[in-house]
Amino acid sequence: MKRFLQQLLGAAALVCLAQATTAAPSYVGVKVCTKCHDLYGESWAGTVHAKAFDSLKANTKAEEKTKAKLDPAKDYTKDKDCVGCHSTGFGKPGGYALGKDPGGPEKLGTVGCEACHGPGSDYRDEHGTAEKKLLRSQQSTPRKLLVSKGQNFDYESACAACHLNYQGSPHKGAKAPYTPFTPAVNAKYKFEFDKAVRTKALHEHYKLKDVFTGDPVPKVRAEFQKTAKEIPE
Repeated sequence: MKRFLQQLLGAAALVCLAQATTAAPSYVGVKVCTKCHDLYGESWAGTVHAKAFDSLKANTKAEEKTKAKLDPAKDYTKDKDCVGCHSTGFGKPGGYALGKDPGGPEKLGTVGCEACHGPGSDYRDEHGTAEKKLLRSQQSTPRKLLVSKGQNFDYESACAACHLNYQGSPHKGAKAPYTPFTPAVNAKYKFEFDKAVRTKALHEHYKLKDVFTGDPVPKVRAEFQKTAKEIPE
């Protein structure tokens, strides 16, 4: 009996260890990302995505809310059906939670870096390690390593999760709670990724150093790199 209990406890410990090592990546917030990517953060701060949470407050975007049959005088910052697309990582490990300070230490009350690039807890350190490797030995790191750590390169799907999340949407992943801001309400809500990704809704682009190599490569990368700014030394 004693041996059986020891084996049982040993098996339980292994299961717990396995669960711990395969835990989902968590969100770390804009302030962590911009400790290194400060230039991206500065340009992002002026975009509509950075201010997305503010539009949930009472008496903001009154005309748009009225057309979408919402009450412009109501505060929607505590409405779980709205917060998901106006914050980062809502309902996921480390992500924004109802009642949390949207501008707190993590600054998750925005559509921030990780809304597009994925939760950064596991891949953030890989960026620094890979850059040191390039400087030390002139060797690039496979981009697939970042994917295995939770970084997202499918930006089109990330955008569609909110911008095309309405009933009758061409996006196959559309699901409740749906957004009331649809093309039927106003033509400006018609979302086309190829056009949207080239607008000022995103951060500035800077010359990359080939720290990472291989697939997956976003289809707009080469185009953006042609006009990207040089990073000041």
